[in-house]
Parts: sequence; structure tokens; C-alpha cells
Amino acid sequence: MALSSQLLFFFSALGAFNGLFLALYLWFSKPFTTEKRFLAALLLVISLRISKSIWFYFDPTIGKQFLQIGLSACFLIGPFLYFYIACVTKQLERLTLHWKIHISLLCVIIIAVGTLYPYQSNVELWGVFYKLINWSWFAYLVSSCMLLYPTLSLLITNKRALARSDLVSVNVFFGVSIIWLAYFTASYTSYIVGALTFSFILYMSVSTVMLKTHHKKEMRYANKKIEEVAASELLTQLNVLMETEKLYKNANLTLGQLARRMHVSVPQLSQLLNDNMGKSFSSYVNEWRIEEAKQLLITEPNMTMEVIAELSGYNAQSTFYSAFKQFEQLTPAKYRHSILNNS
Repeated sequence: MALSSQLLFFFSALGAFNGLFLALYLWFSKPFTTEKRFLAALLLVISLRISKSIWFYFDPTIGKQFLQIGLSACFLIGPFLYFYIACVTKQLERLTLHWKIHISLLCVIIIAVGTLYPYQSNVELWGVFYKLINWSWFAYLVSSCMLLYPTLSLLITNKRALARSDLVSVNVFFGVSIIWLAYFTASYTSYIVGALTFSFILYMSVSTVMLKTHHKKEMRYANKKIEEVAASELLTQLNVLMETEKLYKNANLTLGQLARRMHVSVPQLSQLLNDNMGKSFSSYVNEWRIEEAKQLLITEPNMTMEVIAELSGYNAQSTFYSAFKQFEQLTPAKYRHSILNNS
């Protein structure tokens, strides 16, 4: 085999091999979702179809059984694309009876046709089947496009950034469409174009998703820490608010409520606490509650623990005990006893 043929074989087979590997990974990796399973099935049948094209191109004497497997897999590309897009667009979240019947009928057709009219003894008939399979594939492409239309319109109008699952589904749809076009026009170009197209599209799709994900991470962490001057002003505002209005006494206080009182966004307040104070929201609020409890334990020696817990901002006495011991390494009773005995 000449060097040019070896390179052609390598690059065309690369997509088929990676497609099979990715299909297995998606099928067996957690979490197990219907969306991932259909994407894995789609990659599997495309890889089988591509493998058949590669071997037939380089060895036209290949067994007819292998050609039959490749074309049977090709028959399922359109349906599996449609099922996958239906999952992404929430048209299909679990396999209902309707969808199970749809899939079962497709499998019955493949088995029945393959058994009654095997490729080896019906080569001309399978030439007709090949055309029908391509048009069936096209019909499912159109149906998938209709399901994906809202997502595509958002992409075209740039109304919002696409979620990762939407980005993947758009890449998969256009990739499968281009592969269909490559095979549909193979008589005018070359039979191996479909395999090369799949290799290129698989590489570009994975690269696009990875780059977009990496870009999001960079944007997320690029300016993570609030500037010192702004942070100092916000911290002063926060502490004054907590001290004067004693918001921590509200046992149901949430991060969102506190952010609204400060007139900042929830992410900004969370960022202020996490990055500039090194504390979580619950830890910050508990500090104020425990300080309040310590004052009550000293100034109100006859007040019960239940009342102190409630006045400090705790719904449950057990939560109060747990938080107090976490901060002071003593129970509230022992803390009161030690302070009063030393005074």
C-alpha cells in the first residue's frame, strides 16, 4: 500500500475507532441517562457504517455479510439522531410505550429484511434498499431539525448562550447532516469522503465543546476576587447591617434575603464571603448567632438554653448546641459555668 493510501486509511479509520471508543464510554459512564444512551447508540451505528465504507473502499472483495451489517447500522442513524435530539429538547425523557414500539419496529424491519433478503444473494435489491435507507435518514434529519428549531433560532439570533447539551446537540445534528450529504453525493465525489468527513467532524465537535467549556471556566475565574477597596466597603456595609438590624436573629435568613438587603447580587455576596472572608454564608451567620448567645449566657444567667437558642436565631436547640460547640469547643452550659465562676 502506497504512503498516500496508508495516510488515507489512517485518517478515515481514525474517526471510526474514536467513535466506537466514545460510544462505549458514553454508554457505561455515569450518570446513566436516556440522552447519553441514544448518543452512544448513534455514535456506534455511525462508526459501524463508516467502518464498512473504509473496508469496502480498500478491499472491494470484503464479505457481503459485513456490507449488510454496515447498511443495517446506517438505517438506524436517522432514528437514533431523532431520539437523541428528542431527549435534549425534553420531548423524550424516558422510554414510554410509544417510543419502545418505534424502536422495536425498526429492529424488526432490520432483522426481517436481513433474514428474508440477505445481501449475499440479493445484491441488486440491496442497491434499492441503500437508496431507501438514505431517504429514510434524510426524513429523520428533517424531523430532528424541527425538534431542534427553537435551539437553532436562539443560536442564529444570539439571544442567549447555548447550554453545553444544546451545543453538543447542534454539533451532532450538523455533523450527521454533513455525513449524510457526503454519502448522498458519493457517486459524484468519492466513497471514502463520508469516512473522512466523520473523522473531521468528530474532531471538530469535541474540540468545540472542550474549548467552550474551557472558555467558560476562564471567564468564571478570571476576576474571581473582588477588588480590595470594593470588598472593604461591602464588608463594612455587611457588618453594620448585621450589627444594627440583627438579621442573624431570623432563623430562616437566606443568602438571597441578605443580598437583597445589601442591594447586591447573590453571586457577588457569596463571592465576598468565600473569597474575601474565607467563610461560607452559614459559617458567617453562625458566628453572629454564637456571639449573641454568649452575651445572653452571661447577662441572663437564669435564662433557659431553649430561649437563648431561639433569641440567637436557632429553630432547634440541637442545632444551637452543635454550632456552639463547633465554635467554642464547649457546650453552652459549660461555657456559662466557666465564665460565671471566673468572674
